[in-house]
Amino acid sequence: MHRTAPRWLKPATEYGPLALFFIAYSAAGLLPATAVLLAATAVGLLLSLFFLRRVPVMPLVTAVVVGIFGGLTLWLQDETFIKMKPTIINAIFAAVLLGGHAFHRYPLQYVLGTSLQMTKTGWRTLSLRLGLFFAVLAGLNELVWRTQSTDVWVAFKVFGLIGLSVAFMMAQTPLILRHRPRESSRQNSREN
Repeated sequence: MHRTAPRWLKPATEYGPLALFFIAYSAAGLLPATAVLLAATAVGLLLSLFFLRRVPVMPLVTAVVVGIFGGLTLWLQDETFIKMKPTIINAIFAAVLLGGHAFHRYPLQYVLGTSLQMTKTGWRTLSLRLGLFFAVLAGLNELVWRTQSTDVWVAFKVFGLIGLSVAFMMAQTPLILRHRPRESSRQNSREN
């Protein structure tokens, strides 16, 4: 049985580790910030497990990649691994969404289906767009970390990736509204 999460849980588990990473980086550098990111990500998973009695798929995948690449960063004392983490996460999401699209399966619907209702055409289009967007983010991360200073990369990771993601999702609002199921649209208009 799934439980309802407190409203603060999702933003805290999604953005809390990143905020703590940025604060730790500003205060102590990349390696201590990586340790903080690992700890905060683990706490986020535990909070999800405690409140929901399960761990959502996307945070779990992110935590595994953070654990692997953050762990390698700390063990080998090499910041390359933590800088590659956004590339790997975005490439995984792109591959899953684009692969699903190729086989007419839409994992995004599985992940968001309870909170977002759309037609099959809407899921297909959103999955394709989001898969391509994740591929672009993976490429951008590679470009930034390989050509810029660590300070620039951290700013891009913390502010650039979030800003691009928010802008992208806002740009998808017309698609989502256009592909709402007709039954829920009629029901909503009757209730208003």
